[in-house]
Amino acid sequence: MSEMTSGRRRAILLTLMVTVGTYVLTVTVANVSLPQLQGAFAATQDQITWVVTSNLLATAIATPMSGWLDGRFGRRRVLLWATSLFTVATLLCGLATSLEELVVLRAVQGFSGAPLLPLSQAIILNIYPRNQHGRVLVIWSMGVTIGSILAPLAGGYMSEDYSWRWVFLMVVPAAVLCIGALWVFIENPKEGRQPSRLDWFGFIFLAIAVSGLQLMLDRGQRLDWFDSPEIIIEAIVAIGGFYLFVAHVLTTDRPFLNPKLLLDRNYAVGIVLGLAFGMLYFTTMVLQPTMLQDLRGYPDSLIGIFQAIRGVGLLGGSIFLLVFLKNLDPRFNLFLGFLTQGAAGYAMSLFDINMTLWALTWTTMLQGFGVGMMWSPITVVTFATLNPRHVPEAASVFHLLRNIGSSVHIAISATLVVRSGTISYAEMIEALNPFNETLAFNALTGVWSIGNESGLASLGGEIGRQAAMIGYVNAYYAYALAAMVAMPLAFLARRPQMA
Repeated sequence: MSEMTSGRRRAILLTLMVTVGTYVLTVTVANVSLPQLQGAFAATQDQITWVVTSNLLATAIATPMSGWLDGRFGRRRVLLWATSLFTVATLLCGLATSLEELVVLRAVQGFSGAPLLPLSQAIILNIYPRNQHGRVLVIWSMGVTIGSILAPLAGGYMSEDYSWRWVFLMVVPAAVLCIGALWVFIENPKEGRQPSRLDWFGFIFLAIAVSGLQLMLDRGQRLDWFDSPEIIIEAIVAIGGFYLFVAHVLTTDRPFLNPKLLLDRNYAVGIVLGLAFGMLYFTTMVLQPTMLQDLRGYPDSLIGIFQAIRGVGLLGGSIFLLVFLKNLDPRFNLFLGFLTQGAAGYAMSLFDINMTLWALTWTTMLQGFGVGMMWSPITVVTFATLNPRHVPEAASVFHLLRNIGSSVHIAISATLVVRSGTISYAEMIEALNPFNETLAFNALTGVWSIGNESGLASLGGEIGRQAAMIGYVNAYYAYALAAMVAMPLAFLARRPQMA
């Protein structure tokens, strides 16, 4: 597409930014309205989480199909149908009358929206020359970031002042505009499609494996992991599915995902970096709301502001990269991004129960800043040496592993919070006994006196809060450690030639 005018390129870039930003908004905005949904449908905590789980599960299953869909039907048709189905599903989510109906519609929403992210990246890499990839990917990520800024603010406002239904309905007009823009500006590559048959066995094996893994990770903590027969079954399904998928890929002539892509050094390193990036991307977004609500009693509106602050930091990191670091080695930019996130995680690991609003603000913004520095360079490094016709398939695998990384690390972090909090509580509660002379002085302990039931209850509650805080601190420390371990991986790739 070398003959394409710069004006048309910019129109396509803007269209893809808004389309993917709208999709990203719906992925995260439902989290804000979960309390309202739980009350509206009289659901338990375990039941209401399926509103999120169904969307993530469907997205994980559908993402690897992006490359095949592109080759079979063409990018224009796939994007139009995906966005149209996504829009209808979003509208119906806002009109749902039962929890079961909403869960199914959220799955349809995730399944239909899954191709948008990998195919939009493939289009950008295709229409711009290689020496402009870094700059345009930064601009694209900045546009997508707007969704992560608006989602918690708009979702919190709509849920509290109107109804949870408007969390979904407010997205529909923007999605309709995206369909129109895609119709006008998006076209298929000049080299044409390369249709191929769908390797149904490979797809089914991978879908089974991803489903088992996603369900195990999402429900493991609530069901006490391998003490639950359900989790054991899901683990067996995941392991068996992955084994069958790998065996099938290595023995069939035309596999669902081409293993020869891994012979490209930068791509092989890039998907590992994508896994690490995914591990860090969502973890603080999941940990922070529960920490602030359970331990500090902050309202949903204030928690939404902190989530938006992270988005502002992400936007700032993208701008900083575009202005000051655009000519540096992308591998070094990745190193700096991991370093920044590691520093933010370490600072969060120094929190205590009396953390200030300022400490929460600057650490949250710093974490987002590190993420913003990484979107563009990780894409440039991963796809720099691949043949453009392989990019859609390669991008689908990259985003699949990124999603798996997010699920794995969120599950690890949630387990760490609960388990280390429980251990800390047991250790501290041992000090509550009549032989502890300090606790015998009512003037020192005040309402925490062990001489009466109310004092014991107050002291036990405070110990519970402190123990839970230790759990969050340990999770943030693990987050920082993961970022530091990932830092040197960037230099395993070759430096991209941007000329």
